Amino acid sequence: MKICIVTRNIMKGDGQSRVNYEIAWEAIRCGHDVTMLASSVDLELQQSPQAHWIEIQVQKWPTQILGGLAFSWQCARWLARHRAGLDVVMVNGANTNERSDINAVHFVHTSWLRSHVHPWQLRRDLYGAYQWLFSALNAYWEKKAFQKTNIVVAVSEKVKQELLNIGVPSDRIRVILNGVDLHEFSPGTSDRLKLGLPEGVTLALFVGDILTSRKNLDSVLRALVNTPDLHLAVAGTTEGSPFPKLVSDLNLSQRVHFLGFRRDVSELMKGADFFVFPSRYEACTLVLLEAIASGLPVITANSAGGAEIITPDCGIVLPDSEDIQALAEALTKLASDRNQRDRMGHAARAIAERHSWTSIAQKYVEIFEELTKVQVQV
Repeated sequence: MKICIVTRNIMKGDGQSRVNYEIAWEAIRCGHDVTMLASSVDLELQQSPQAHWIEIQVQKWPTQILGGLAFSWQCARWLARHRAGLDVVMVNGANTNERSDINAVHFVHTSWLRSHVHPWQLRRDLYGAYQWLFSALNAYWEKKAFQKTNIVVAVSEKVKQELLNIGVPSDRIRVILNGVDLHEFSPGTSDRLKLGLPEGVTLALFVGDILTSRKNLDSVLRALVNTPDLHLAVAGTTEGSPFPKLVSDLNLSQRVHFLGFRRDVSELMKGADFFVFPSRYEACTLVLLEAIASGLPVITANSAGGAEIITPDCGIVLPDSEDIQALAEALTKLASDRNQRDRMGHAARAIAERHSWTSIAQKYVEIFEELTKVQVQV
């Protein structure tokens, strides 16, 4: 089978890039040929004889909008010339306007545009206006792209609902959650002192972008005021972040530990007692999967895509990300009972083991093979 994957990056990184990386390798392991229309591709993947990289250069374009348009146009032009030689074409969202067989949806811009934490709702300036234009254009392009495909894969139940809300028929939607590296993220212990973490205290961990309020660190900090025996470690770039000042204003400086941007998140998770991430808007966050794979109980919110896999056995899912009192109660519940945390951590790992990258990639390859069989029958 000859498969074509269209996406900006196919790397062992985060999010969409990692999903496509795993799909490409699984397809190759199954004996298929993979053509990749992308701007960057993992070096080892490039070296596989079954992988073929068509480089799509967009670096010269000065904005995301123009870069996206250039990528879409170049991919569409290549596909128009070579489509007959391909069995399956998988695109990601609106990254090309050419007809596809599968569209993997990692984000729905129509829903993001309506979110109360969209930059345009928070900043009525040039930056906010640009973000509004970027989201509005992508929302329009996505709707057109979803009409030009056979199967739409949503990366969470939340994304599925967002697709239904914009008119994608339910019988064309499949849900395949993102995966997790079960070797990199696994239960264990680490030396808190070497990681810059406080010793001898109960420690919650928050990981994410803290430059804006989207991930909801502000609510976590306000809830922490009512959880006096708990410390919080925060991994994320602090330059330009409003939260160090908020910590000072709330008199939490002795209990909140900013770690800056970190690449050793798996080690940080081994040093924490539980994970807190009540994000106000996520399509399907990898960090929740990484936390449960590390054997951590989690506190999250319904507004975080992927939260549907968090059961009461392994964590707490808040119905409302803005309910600071409920968040404080959840923090207190986990902070006060080590035995409960241990039980929840074991249950968390068991759930994560059903979401390995290999198992997730296999589901996509099964859809490829299903589509090929249908084409043969026709």
